[in-house]
Amino acid sequence: MSKLYDLVNIMRQLRAPDGCPWDREQTHKSLVPYLLEETYEVIETIETGEMDRLKEELGDLLLQIVFHAQLASEVGRFDIDDISTSICDKLVRRHPHVFERKTEITPEQVTVNWEHIKLTRDKSENGAPKTVLAGVPKNLPALLRAYRVQEKAARFGFDWEKVDDIVRKLDEEVAELKSELRRSDRTAIEEELGDLLFTAVNIARFLKIEPEGALNRITNKFMRRFGYIEQRLAESDRTVADATLAEMDSLWEESKTALK
Repeated sequence: MSKLYDLVNIMRQLRAPDGCPWDREQTHKSLVPYLLEETYEVIETIETGEMDRLKEELGDLLLQIVFHAQLASEVGRFDIDDISTSICDKLVRRHPHVFERKTEITPEQVTVNWEHIKLTRDKSENGAPKTVLAGVPKNLPALLRAYRVQEKAARFGFDWEKVDDIVRKLDEEVAELKSELRRSDRTAIEEELGDLLFTAVNIARFLKIEPEGALNRITNKFMRRFGYIEQRLAESDRTVADATLAEMDSLWEESKTALK
């Protein structure tokens, strides 16, 4: 028997009346924080390249999927086999160049075809035709959600022709933000700042840079440099609360060389 079904059976036993009291009280909603946590831990191990840890973290993520399948099976909605059937059907349907008629196409064409097939062949839960942006989850981190919305629209030709045009748009948004800052209209400032961030994401997408990862890398760099400031101040039994802005600026510049 597949080890996957060993996991399914273990989960079933944990949810049984004589099983684990913690597992028995969980619901789809209560498991959401764990699903998110395990997803981010998988991403972290991919970024660090720790393959042994990646195997472990993927197992933790798989457990979340099996847990949700077990909860659904207990009320007669679906089980792990139904989940597998659903994704198998979708993969075959969305890859006609492989499973219907062998066709040589580029990776870019595959993504475009995927969205077109999704729009024309798939139906929403209520049977109505799907819309282009309907599949972008509302709970995605904002930068990633903006990226995915732009990416999907671009696959239907709604896109900039060259990055220089987006950069000009960025300059325009900066000017508009400055104008609203002078007026001190908080609602307008928030909207213009949103426009600025959305345009910055567009530049990242056009250059094939994932903005969430780019921002995380810069945040990590900031943390390392700020940590250097704290370390240097600690050498004289001081903290950032004791330092002037000028001192911290000086140490910040020093960190750029020290941490290379």
